[in-house]
Amino acid sequence: MTFVDVDPSHVRVYGRAKQGAEYGRLKGKRTLHPLIATISTSRAAPVIGPVRLRRGKAADVRGGESFVAEAIGVARQAGATGAILVRADSKFYTAEVVAACRRAGALFSLSTGINPSITAAIAGIGEPDWVDIVYPHPIEDPDTGALISKAQVARIRYTAFVGRPRRQQVTAWLVVRRVRRENTTAAQGQGELFTVYRYHPVFTDNPAPLVEAETTHRQHAIVEPTIADLKASALAHLPSGSFQANNAWLTLAAIAHNLTRAAGCAASALHAKAETATIRDQLIAVPARVARSARRLILHLPEAWPWEHAWQRLFTAAHAPPAAAA
Repeated sequence: MTFVDVDPSHVRVYGRAKQGAEYGRLKGKRTLHPLIATISTSRAAPVIGPVRLRRGKAADVRGGESFVAEAIGVARQAGATGAILVRADSKFYTAEVVAACRRAGALFSLSTGINPSITAAIAGIGEPDWVDIVYPHPIEDPDTGALISKAQVARIRYTAFVGRPRRQQVTAWLVVRRVRRENTTAAQGQGELFTVYRYHPVFTDNPAPLVEAETTHRQHAIVEPTIADLKASALAHLPSGSFQANNAWLTLAAIAHNLTRAAGCAASALHAKAETATIRDQLIAVPARVARSARRLILHLPEAWPWEHAWQRLFTAAHAPPAAAA
C-alpha cells in the first residue's frame, strides 16, 4: 500500500511587496500558505509529491479536491501499482475530497473532528465494542500534550455528508479512538464521579482490521518531519516578490529534497533514513580538494573519514567508472 499524506503549512515571508503574503494563521506574521503532499510506503521513507503555493489567508482545504487528485496521479506515476491510501487532517474532511479519492480509485482516511452527528454516532457504540490498545512507546495527546500509553478503539458504520445530495453522501467506517480524561483536581480532594473520555474519530474506507486501520491513520504524522526538513533547507524562505517565482522556488525545493533523499538511499542504509541536512553535511558538502596531474583530475578526500564507503557507493551510483583505455 502506498500512502499519500496531504498537509498545509505556513512559510513566513518579509517585505510588503511579496505578492500573496498576508497575516494568516501565524499572528503578527506575514505568510504564504503552501499545500504539500508526501508519498511513502511501509518500507520507503516519504518523498515529496506535488506542491502548490497559495496566498497567506487561503483556507487549509482550498484547492484540496484537485490537489488530492493530482497527488494520487503523481503516486501512480512514481510507481505505485497497488492500493493508495490518502490521509489528511479534519480540514480535508469534505465531500469533494472524498469524491476525488473515489474517482481516482484510492482509499481515504480523514480525521473528522467532533460535531453533533459524529457525537451521536459515537454514542451508538456499545461498551463491549471498545478494544484496548497499549502503545509500546507513549505518544503525545494532541489535545493536552500529555504522554499516553493506552487507549481504546472501536468502529461503526457511518454515513457522512447527509446534508448533501444523496449522490454525494458516503457510507464508510467511523474509527474512533478514546483516551481517558484525567481528573486534574483529584489532588485537591475532588473524586471521579464517572469516567470521561476524549474522542478522536477518523472517517475511512480502509478495509484493514480495526487496530491496524487506526494505527495506519496515526502514521499520517510522518508528513510533519518531512515538511520541517523542507523548511530547514530551501523552504526556509521564499525569496522573490513575485508569487509565480516563489511557486517555482517551492517546486525546485521539492525536487532538491527528493534528489537529496535519493542520494542518501544510494549511499547507505543509515543515510536512507537520515534527514536531508545530515546527507548534505556528510555526503555533499565534503571537505575535499581537486588537483590536476597528467591531464587527470584527482579528488583528494579527507583521511580517516567515517563516511568514506558511503560516499564511494554514492559516487559509483552517480558516476559509472570510466571505460578502460584501449
